[in-house]
Amino acid sequence: MTLALAKYSASGNDFVIFHTFTKRNYSQLAIDLCNRHTGIGADGLIVLLPHQEYDFQWLFYNADGSEAAMCGNGSRAAAHYASTFGLAPEEMAFLTGAGLIRARVEGNMVESQLTPYKILKGPFQEEGYTWWLIDTGVPHLVTFVEDLKQFDKNLAKKMRNKYDSNVNFAKISPQNAIALRTFERGVEDETLACGTGMAAAFVRARQEGLVEDAASLHPRSGERLFIRMEGETLFFRGLVERIFLTYKESPD
Repeated sequence: MTLALAKYSASGNDFVIFHTFTKRNYSQLAIDLCNRHTGIGADGLIVLLPHQEYDFQWLFYNADGSEAAMCGNGSRAAAHYASTFGLAPEEMAFLTGAGLIRARVEGNMVESQLTPYKILKGPFQEEGYTWWLIDTGVPHLVTFVEDLKQFDKNLAKKMRNKYDSNVNFAKISPQNAIALRTFERGVEDETLACGTGMAAAFVRARQEGLVEDAASLHPRSGERLFIRMEGETLFFRGLVERIFLTYKESPD
C-alpha cells in the first residue's frame, strides 16, 4: 500500500500528514519521517483516522516519536489537509488526545477552536523569572521578558526537564500583541512557532490585564496569527501552507 504524505507548514511549525484506516503505533515512522537529514523533516507527524461520530480523529507524534495530546498549529494543518482531501467539510469537528477540536477552513486561512485550558501552577519564581504553568492541550511554562534575546536555550532545557513541559519566553507590545519564542517538548529544541504555546502566553497575558480578549501573535517565524477568547473558549487563526505531496510505501 502506498501512502500519500503531505508536508505542511503552519506559521513555521511543520508537519508530515497522511490518512489511513489502520490505527496502530506510528512512533518509529514519525522518527524516520521527521528526521531533517534522512527523512522529510518536520516537527511532528499527524495521522488522520476515520471516526464514527466526528469527521475524523488524529494521532499526533513529535519528531522524537513521543505522542502528544494536542498541537495548535497541527490542528490547523490537519483541518486544511482534511478539507483538501475530502475527508471533512470546511467546517469540521475532529477528536484529539486532548478532546474535541472544531475548525473552519477558508482557503489557506484556518481557525481552530482549542480545547479548554487549565492553570496548573502560578505565578512562581524560579531561575530569576516569574512563571505560570498552563495546560492548553499540552503543558506550557510561560514567562514574560522585556527582550526576547533573553531566551536561554539551556535554561529552557532545564525547565522543560524539571516540569516535563514546553517553555515559552514572551514579550507584550503596546499594540495588543504578543511575541514569543518556544522550546518544544518532543522536538527538544526551539521551534519557529508553537500554537498551544502562543495560546498559553495569551491566557496568562489576558488574566494579568496585559491584552484584550483578542490579540495578534508573533512567533519566531515572523508570521502573524490571531487569537481570541469568547467566554472561556480560545479560537486560534492563521495561514496554513501545503509545501509538497510525496509518496511512500506503507510499513503495514
